[in-house]
Amino acid sequence: MTGGRLVHICRHPIKGHGREMLASVRLSAGACLPWDRHWAVAQEAAKLVPGWNPCMNFARGAKAAELMAIESVLDEAKGQVTLSHPRQGQITFCPDDPADLPRFLHWLDPLIPEGRARPSQIVSAGAGRGMTDSDFPSISILNLASLADLSARMGQDLSIHRWRGNLWLDGAPAWSEWGWIGRHLRIGEAVLEIRERITRCVATTVDPTTGKSDAPTLSALWHDKTYLHPRPRA
Repeated sequence: MTGGRLVHICRHPIKGHGREMLASVRLSAGACLPWDRHWAVAQEAAKLVPGWNPCMNFARGAKAAELMAIESVLDEAKGQVTLSHPRQGQITFCPDDPADLPRFLHWLDPLIPEGRARPSQIVSAGAGRGMTDSDFPSISILNLASLADLSARMGQDLSIHRWRGNLWLDGAPAWSEWGWIGRHLRIGEAVLEIRERITRCVATTVDPTTGKSDAPTLSALWHDKTYLHPRPRA
């Protein structure tokens, strides 16, 4: 199938904690976008098992809006992440280094609302398997025309970073992705199998520049039954 052209590639090295734009990426069969959601920040009440775990165990924008304003840069060779936030400034650390954990948690704590479970550790799902919301290795793909249509109907310019997608396409009709489930999409030499739609949460109501909720995205999507976007499998 044809679905337009690829215009944006975005990854989130630490689930719910920053986004990073890429110029190109190599996709592998049965794997997530490389380094996307490679790490996740488990909260103190998390009930973890080895490997992949559901999102309820982790600190994320749906429960802590200010996390949506974090930007990230990953140094793959060093396994080092730099996070930037408009209120907290910048921090560079190694998520796999236990010695760096206290410094990271100290930086992060003011961004977590009072009364919420506190972040306590950084975990990884393992090679090729990001801590995505799906229980299978997945890559999220979104349609710029649908975002433009929603923005126009809401009278508000909505950033792509509200949706925390991986691949953004241009040139496909608005909401045509509703008909992609069960089909295959070719991007370069990669073929993606479209598996399911993505259920949206309150994190999309937050401005990713300020970390403040400012747009009723869920009610707008629900009103026109456009509440979901497709999630493919590589």
